[in-house]
Amino acid sequence: MNVVYMILLKCINVVLKLFGKQGGNIIGKIAMKLNPNMLAYFKINCPVIAVTATNGKTSTNNCIGYTLETAGYRVISNKEGNNMETGILSTLIKHASLTGKIKADYITFEVDESYVPQVFKTIPLDTLVVLDFFRDQLDRNGEVETLILKMNTFLKTYQGNLVLNGDDPNVARLGKANPDNKNVYYYRVQKYAHATNGMYEVGEGKFCPFCKTRLEYAYYQYSHIGKFSCPKCHYGEYPIYKEATNIQLKEKTFEVEGITYHIQDNSIYTIYNYVAVLSVMNLYHIDTEDIIKAFSQFALNNGRLESITIHGVPTIINLAKNPTGANVSLRLVKEDDEEKELLFVLNDNVADGRDVSWIWDINFDALAEHKVSRIITAGTRPYDIAIRMKTAGFDSQKIIPCEQLEQAVQELYQTNVKKYVIANYTALQPTRHAILGKKG
Repeated sequence: MNVVYMILLKCINVVLKLFGKQGGNIIGKIAMKLNPNMLAYFKINCPVIAVTATNGKTSTNNCIGYTLETAGYRVISNKEGNNMETGILSTLIKHASLTGKIKADYITFEVDESYVPQVFKTIPLDTLVVLDFFRDQLDRNGEVETLILKMNTFLKTYQGNLVLNGDDPNVARLGKANPDNKNVYYYRVQKYAHATNGMYEVGEGKFCPFCKTRLEYAYYQYSHIGKFSCPKCHYGEYPIYKEATNIQLKEKTFEVEGITYHIQDNSIYTIYNYVAVLSVMNLYHIDTEDIIKAFSQFALNNGRLESITIHGVPTIINLAKNPTGANVSLRLVKEDDEEKELLFVLNDNVADGRDVSWIWDINFDALAEHKVSRIITAGTRPYDIAIRMKTAGFDSQKIIPCEQLEQAVQELYQTNVKKYVIANYTALQPTRHAILGKKG
């Protein structure tokens, strides 16, 4: 019967393509209705690599796929970011034969952190990369601890490669979920120029998850990410598989084991993502020259740290769907010495989370001191974000709320100074399209 289902689903995919549609997770939704156990139908005989996190899943997963393709391998991936069960099912259906056979050298998935146990209950998983955990969409996900415990339960029986951010205490703890798993690899990034001695933005990992003692930090990179240790049980002290050194954001370079890597981004959190990718590539013995080449060329160009020029005006667009994402984006703004203006687009659609109280955990302090001359707000909640910026001390006369996105973009380009654009989940692509439309 599943062969009949596959014929039907592939016909639907062809029809969607004829109408210029990618399909997203529609095919997966239909498949789940036809057979809730459809994921078990596929025959996979290559390594499956998965990336999960609160922030950075799409960039890291796509960079893994891009690097493997640069090395000459055939890769199947959910590049568009449909990362829940139905999205992953859609990806497999599009690339499978009628009998469910997948022909690829590697399969890479970004997976929503809530769906890892469901997806890999039936799909074989060779390597899991966990980047970070932050508060995100509380009305859907609940508190961070809920996600961590769910992931920890899944990993208790997992024996594959586990690549963990050793500078995130919420992530590194997962390395102890299964004491019998000898394939746990931690990566780290050395202190960069703008790291702080105290927590600069809101963070989660303040106490040791094992003995409840307050963690001590040598430094904070951003939020609760940094070099930490527990003074009582020494949690945080483990062998490091890969460590980035000599971080040069202006030059967009970093080093690992004496080798310099050039990248397209200049953010500390993307350095972490690249070191995660590098860890995976080393596990699969990918040639260093291929990695260097891929890193120097890879750019997501879908609104994630995307740099474009609109009529001679440099513009940087970035996604921020939670406080940490917004704070990291604002770090870029503050670390830039040039005069600039900011557009912040905030939606409260279902996919964003209806609760926008998270904006009060964004660090808008001292924007004027960092040469931000004007701020435009837009989206479904332009006044909420405008009020938040006013309470942070920014001159209210220089905050312009706009109820229409097109009006906001028009207002933004009334001047010729550099632009930074921050948009949350459902706001990102409409904002990007409006700006590219301005480019003409």
